[in-house]
Amino acid sequence: MTPSALATPSGGAPEEPILEFRQVHKTFGGGKRKVPALRGVNLQARRGRITGLIGPDGAGKTTLLRLAAGLLEPDEGRIFALGMDATAESLAVQRILGYMPQRFGLYEDLTVGENLNLYADLQRVPRADRAERYRELMHMTALAPFMDRLAGKLSGGMKQKLGLACTLIRSPRLLLLDEPTVGVDPVSRRELWEIVNRLVHEEGVSAFVSTLYLDEAEHCHEVVILHEGEVLGQDAPAAFSTALRGRAWTVQIAGRKPRSIQARLAGASGVVDAVVQGERVRLVLEEGTDPQIAGASVGLDGVEFASVPPRFEDGFIDLLRKRIAPTNGSRSAERSPLDSPPIQDASAPRSEKRAAIEVHNLERRFGDFYAVKNLTFSVERGEVFGLLGANGAGKSTTFRMLCGLLSPSGGSLRVAGVDTRKAAATARARLGYMSQKFSLYGNLSVAQNLRFFSSAYGLSGSRRAARLAWALEQFQLTPYADSSSSELPLGYKQRLALACALMHEPDILFLDEPTSGVDPLARREFWQRINELAERGVTVLVTTHFMEEAEYCDRLAIMASGQLLALGAPSDIKRRAATPQRPDPDMEEAFIYLIENDSNRGAGP
Repeated sequence: MTPSALATPSGGAPEEPILEFRQVHKTFGGGKRKVPALRGVNLQARRGRITGLIGPDGAGKTTLLRLAAGLLEPDEGRIFALGMDATAESLAVQRILGYMPQRFGLYEDLTVGENLNLYADLQRVPRADRAERYRELMHMTALAPFMDRLAGKLSGGMKQKLGLACTLIRSPRLLLLDEPTVGVDPVSRRELWEIVNRLVHEEGVSAFVSTLYLDEAEHCHEVVILHEGEVLGQDAPAAFSTALRGRAWTVQIAGRKPRSIQARLAGASGVVDAVVQGERVRLVLEEGTDPQIAGASVGLDGVEFASVPPRFEDGFIDLLRKRIAPTNGSRSAERSPLDSPPIQDASAPRSEKRAAIEVHNLERRFGDFYAVKNLTFSVERGEVFGLLGANGAGKSTTFRMLCGLLSPSGGSLRVAGVDTRKAAATARARLGYMSQKFSLYGNLSVAQNLRFFSSAYGLSGSRRAARLAWALEQFQLTPYADSSSSELPLGYKQRLALACALMHEPDILFLDEPTSGVDPLARREFWQRINELAERGVTVLVTTHFMEEAEYCDRLAIMASGQLLALGAPSDIKRRAATPQRPDPDMEEAFIYLIENDSNRGAGP
């Protein structure tokens, strides 16, 4: 959940900057291969505020934060943190600020308490001061009951909270957080933001936070938008949406899936952005564009339009679209549709389709612990099915069993009509799999990875050559064909991973948090591809922590403690979570409500 609305510091005089960049340049590499990371950056973060740092992959966000922490030196320009020169006085700055990188260095073979001790030693915190500080941090993060648990046994959200606790062992005046909520579920995300809010309001900490969640950015005091190393703007979040008044709409067609409407509108002339939002599609138009004309231009009839107030996300996407628009002015030229033959008519009634995945009383035990218990559901061919749950709910274990990578302890499981306990290899030949983390061969080039996976899937000769050419063209990877895959921007790594998973034209595609750590523009492109595959009859099973992505699914299964908590269409799930106080919850609100209600029942009196 997003942080609550933040109060602007009172007082007539402008707040003193706690962080300032003055004409900062930073370039990496040498010789002919130089990559500019920051280009003449000017910004100020005010004392007593939360300042958000937003930008697509490769914008320079991590470089900027490392410079602010005194871990890098700028090529040109000056940086002041807490009134000191962050370059000349880097050690002094580091003693009074806290910096939590994207991958905080927890020691997974040490307990929570041992990790705290280690970081207290590194920060030279006197032993006499530790017990009280530990109590404060464990209360703040709700980790007190887990002091003796190994860090490697914590859920993803708990690891992030432990990383934040280690960063806060010496109470900092300035807190730098680099995408702290990536890869954690909505409940943990809300808890992390509650901690940050408490630090700012109760302890006087100033926070500078980079995030890929635009709803989080909307609730910061100020937002800095960074693109290709340049600051495109800095202001209150609402200021970025002001210019879009009268340009934001929701769209609905009776009897038609929002996903299919979105797929048509995304490439229409005059359309800046089109995303699924509940049972409607949210549309942002170019200035002067008539929504009725935009709908008619892609052959949509019977469309119901409703004007809605613009939000920060609309302004952010509009700003970036203008910056990276193709020279011919048409967004539809960004890429062509996936050129694959349909597997079956995805519009056929559900009763006429054969189940692609059948799960009945599925169980997986690790010793006496049930990671998955009595799980039953089915997925139809051509369906986009979402598997959701908090960190540690059993999603990854279920996913591994479905892919034939882990044997069930009990129950039955059929994928593509095959019993995976008896013929896992046969089932895997019809599956495509894209893991949560980039799992291709980083020391191989893009083309070498594609050739390797096509061979692994049994392709050869002209068929292999045709699929290789298809992948390079359809995913715009031709310019990177000879580049090492480890050096690709994250969005292109995602393209390559999906291309490898599709080389053999699988019937079923498994996507394990495929957009974790990917910026909003890359997520939009990714889901456009997935929608096209689903329209061609490919079955898609996806796990995600982005609840707006869950809206693209035909049905959802929400897991808690290894068991099925809820199953149904997104609209059904949201209706289950409706209350008199919140009669029309969005998907994130519904998810949190169901998870917390289940936790409260489990706690008992």
